[in-house]
Amino acid sequence: MSVVVHSPDAAETAEWRARLAALLPEYTVEPMLEARRPEAVRYAVVWQPGNGQLARFPGLRAIVSLGAGIDHVLADTALPAGVPIIRTVGRDLTQRMREYVALHVLRHHREMPALAAAQAAGRWEQIVPPPATARRVGVMGLGNLGAEAARSLAALGFDTAGWARSPREIEGVRCFAGAEGLSPFLARTEILVCLLPLTPETRDILNAELFARLPRGASLVNAGRGAHLVEDDLLAALASGQLSHATLDVFRQEPLPPGHPFWAHPGVTVTPHIASMIDPETGGRIVAANIRAFERDGTVPDLADAARGY
Repeated sequence: MSVVVHSPDAAETAEWRARLAALLPEYTVEPMLEARRPEAVRYAVVWQPGNGQLARFPGLRAIVSLGAGIDHVLADTALPAGVPIIRTVGRDLTQRMREYVALHVLRHHREMPALAAAQAAGRWEQIVPPPATARRVGVMGLGNLGAEAARSLAALGFDTAGWARSPREIEGVRCFAGAEGLSPFLARTEILVCLLPLTPETRDILNAELFARLPRGASLVNAGRGAHLVEDDLLAALASGQLSHATLDVFRQEPLPPGHPFWAHPGVTVTPHIASMIDPETGGRIVAANIRAFERDGTVPDLADAARGY
């Protein structure tokens, strides 16, 4: 039996292969594109697999996503029907996302972009924000990462709300749900954090119509997916003052191309998709444990729902 591994970065593929080979000695672990016996492949551990590549393995029991999202797997138009998809989540990923969200919400709350601009201009400008208890923050997407991010923001004292497709209950967080809950959620949100999964319903959700429902001068943190954001609508909202600033960790094209307007825009902070990276050292243990559990029981807690897209 074998496990194949794939990342668009060859060095990452080699690192994951080495780590999983040490953790799963009962399997042959090899790069997906170099699989010598496709019929022997039982598990594919992948990030952004090429279109049609997974269909080469007739005995595939499960696909393991190297991340919490599965949209990069579902993008394969030749994806083998009925093969389960296992998400990779864990305490390290959750902790990293909590840190990222807290950092950038605090940056927006304490007006750090404006203070940085004042420093660059040599201008002494004392900007005094309200306390966190008077700042209304909203988290879109209340899955594992979103729920923990919302809890962390509430623990920092922010007036925190969350929005999801279906009802949720999170202590210290006011939860909204469904289409009927979106408008009141947005109307009270001064700092919007997007941690939604990417599905047909959420693609392009961060658009002009949504921005118009936020309080004027609101700010945005997008650590979900690049395809959530209509980029031209964001630029227009920043130009009009409807939004004051945006922190973006994910983009429609990655790496973000040289010359893209986000790079030099004074109202945009760019981070290179690092909010909650999974690494072979810690992530390898999660992947190996999930493969063993699935082989033994036919299921794992992190099994995705492909019909919903997450």
